[in-house]
Amino acid sequence: MGLSKKILIGAVFMALFFTTGLVLAQEKTIIYFFEADGCPHCAKEKAFLEKLKLEDPDIEIKEYEITKNKQNQELLKRMSDKLFVNISNIPITFIGNKFFVGYQDDETHGALIKNLINEHRAKKCPDIAGPLISEYQKECEENQNSQPSAPENIHLPFWGETNIKNLSLPLFTIIIGGIDGFNPCSMWVLIFLIGLLLGMKNKKRMWILGGTFIFSSSLVYFLFMAAWLNLLLFIGFIFWIRIAIALIAVVSGIYYLKKYMEGKADVCEISENKKQQKIFDKLKKITQKNQFWLALAGIILLAAAVNLVELICSAGFPAVYTQVLTLSHLSAPQYYSYLILYIFFFMLDDIIIFTIAMLTLKNVHLTKKYSRFSCLVGGILMTLIGLLLIFKPAWLMFG
Repeated sequence: MGLSKKILIGAVFMALFFTTGLVLAQEKTIIYFFEADGCPHCAKEKAFLEKLKLEDPDIEIKEYEITKNKQNQELLKRMSDKLFVNISNIPITFIGNKFFVGYQDDETHGALIKNLINEHRAKKCPDIAGPLISEYQKECEENQNSQPSAPENIHLPFWGETNIKNLSLPLFTIIIGGIDGFNPCSMWVLIFLIGLLLGMKNKKRMWILGGTFIFSSSLVYFLFMAAWLNLLLFIGFIFWIRIAIALIAVVSGIYYLKKYMEGKADVCEISENKKQQKIFDKLKKITQKNQFWLALAGIILLAAAVNLVELICSAGFPAVYTQVLTLSHLSAPQYYSYLILYIFFFMLDDIIIFTIAMLTLKNVHLTKKYSRFSCLVGGILMTLIGLLLIFKPAWLMFG
């Protein structure tokens, strides 16, 4: 064989080699994985994808964390508008021309990922996410080169480094927690207790028993909200859960507005007169006990029992607030910090009324006008939040 023929054959083999390599490179299946730091379902899928990548080297995984990366948040919102994706829950996974929301376990969603990969390879499905991502990233680069970027974080005293966008969530927490506290069902026991304490001669005992009642009530409410939050974090990606809570918010809002229109805003319909009288009798016995520790234990137990029952009256606000909180995809310490902030403003009116009563030795009663105003604002907010959870949940994704 002549030298020229050998060179020609070698060139053909080299061309085939590089062409085959390029084809193989182009046939890689890309998985676009949108996840959030602190999301347990995201962590499950991430572990599955890492294991799958080791088993199948022709898979490429592109991760987009949305809680700390502003561009990824905006990217996901744009993809939601273009592809009609429900972004109220995460993780969100794109494979070829298909996508799905949430991740339960390897047996269900893990199997779904494998099926979508096989379908994409067999049918040569188009990549719907890739072009949109490339287009957005190109725009971001152009904007970054043409415009100076404003600072995203500011340092606040006592709060520390804070993202400016996240400032809306603390404000939302303060408003909802404060309105939830303007509830006659959570106030009538404290008012009666103050009346009994004012008859004591020992001021120190008055402060301790009243303060213990308020702290115990706060703790019960916090534990309830923490349990509800963890339940929503576990099953929150299920679509009908969000819709159910949204309907609860709308119904509760209409109920509060109805009470406002009928002039019954200062009446607790859960606690009947007979039931209230039984609690009053128990409070009398507890506060009149000579042994301080028995009185203290009685106050704690009664506060826990009363607040568990009264949660029936005001469970709408905690349920709606914790659902909105899950949409923000925070870390565990942040979730509980916001719950503590909520509880503080929920109990703030109780703390103020109790403090004024102890300092002035006069009982403080809520006026009907005060209760009606809180019922009106609460009704409007609950209805609005419920409608947003149904039609525009992305608007409630703070930060």
